[in-house]
Amino acid sequence: MQGLLLSLSLLASAAVGVLASDDLKIDVTLPVECDRVTKKGDRINVHYKGTLKSNGEKFDSSYDRQSPFSFKLGAGMVIKGWDEGLLDMCIGEKRTLTIGPSYGYGDRNVGPIPAGSTLVFETELVGIEGVPKPESIVTKSSTQAAESSASAKVVEKVASVAKQAAEVVETIIADTDDTQEHNEL
Repeated sequence: MQGLLLSLSLLASAAVGVLASDDLKIDVTLPVECDRVTKKGDRINVHYKGTLKSNGEKFDSSYDRQSPFSFKLGAGMVIKGWDEGLLDMCIGEKRTLTIGPSYGYGDRNVGPIPAGSTLVFETELVGIEGVPKPESIVTKSSTQAAESSASAKVVEKVASVAKQAAEVVETIIADTDDTQEHNEL
């Protein structure tokens, strides 16, 4: 019985990690149609503004420097929230990434960013190296955007329920994992 409960707990925990994460929330603020999205290994150019979720204070902005930031996606050159949050993005698309500490800088102070901070990045994909820029940016219709938003909400809800299930299973395991033998019978 305990093995079954442990298996269910691990399965529920894995489902939570796949479906959504408390450490990364992606809001597509300007959905764009394209033939080629970003993928691991792409060198991308991104404009961004970074703020602290706690007080809205801006700590960095490529817009202020008038130069997008360039890096290889998925290579660990940036924080995990960027490596995952900028995948499957179209040139011209804008996203707001809300990144918890474990996908950001963790328990380290980094410049003006206090340890344990949740970060908010407004991002815009300016280009993908080797991929021609489209002649014009075509935004998705409001219907497509609404469908995408609704799908994201469903995923968040399923992840929330799966997380609750994992917590219940862990409680059951803890409550049944006593080392005393019951020899009354």
